[in-house]
Amino acid sequence: MFGKPPSGCVVYDNFDSMEREDGVQQPLPSEQVMSEVHLGCPPNHSGPHLSHFTISLPPRYVEDISISASTMLDLDEDGDLILTRRKKSPSHHLVLTIQHNITSSIPRVGLQVWRAELVLTDFVLHVMSTSSDFDKVVALELGAGTGLVGILLARVAKTVFITDHGDEVLENCEKNVDLNAEIFHGKASVHVRELDWKNSWPPQEENTAPSKGRYCWTQSEIEELKKASLLLAADVIYSDDLTDAFFSILKKLMLDNPEKVLYLAMEKRYNFTLDDLDVVANGYSHFRSYLITEQADDAGCKQLDGASKPLFVGEQIDLRYIPCYVLNYNRGDDVELWKIKLNHRALF
Repeated sequence: MFGKPPSGCVVYDNFDSMEREDGVQQPLPSEQVMSEVHLGCPPNHSGPHLSHFTISLPPRYVEDISISASTMLDLDEDGDLILTRRKKSPSHHLVLTIQHNITSSIPRVGLQVWRAELVLTDFVLHVMSTSSDFDKVVALELGAGTGLVGILLARVAKTVFITDHGDEVLENCEKNVDLNAEIFHGKASVHVRELDWKNSWPPQEENTAPSKGRYCWTQSEIEELKKASLLLAADVIYSDDLTDAFFSILKKLMLDNPEKVLYLAMEKRYNFTLDDLDVVANGYSHFRSYLITEQADDAGCKQLDGASKPLFVGEQIDLRYIPCYVLNYNRGDDVELWKIKLNHRALF
């Protein structure tokens, strides 16, 4: 699994035991991690759990219910006006049901919900409510984990490809798509697909046959993805090796359509290192080395070894202007949201 981080969260290392739902004590595997997001989860629960995320709907999605003129003028046999009971006002909230784990091993952290995923959800909902920029787009979510962001985007998008790596994560994501299918736009197509950042792209033709698995790509899907204008990712920056793989696949995807835009939400994660003898966010520094910003004096953007110019242009989005549509969570102080495009000047 690519998307979610092993650091900056609660870690249970060599924990003695955990009580199952049937009351039986069972050993908890070493090096278990827990996200800060475990809405409504019962204590001492480690397996899959269904959480209900309440979202305050933007005004665009609250339908007005009006009373027709014919209803207002209905009369009884004596000529008296019939007062029709007022219909119940529509809900101003949307509830998403997401299956996720409370804890997981590091390779399976995509089974959990992470804070940056909710921040990206807020941003997507804000764009959906204030513009038509995401209407009828072809979109790709990278390192999707539970698929929460892509599921919401399907309310307005034409096609959404929700991608990650590993059957267990993909099966859980597919489960969430099925649980929330009723909120999709009527003509939206949602595909859960495997996208291994360390493999070649596009995949070889022999690997796209249906016999290879239900999460494999078809040739028609690969061609449709080339038209995608919107890419999304959350909490995919935490390991330098995976950051390198992420930007490698991002370059290949963006070269198909240089006007593609990526919106990436990430959380700075700090660790003490012996090399620095300090608490530092080295993963964040490595991420920034791939970006150049429009500010010429941006000292935080250093060059990659052997590269004259970073291949990507990044613009940080001010989260103070993005309302919290997802209720009952705390954004914290270390989550950032970036708009990333190809640096066309670096291509020549």
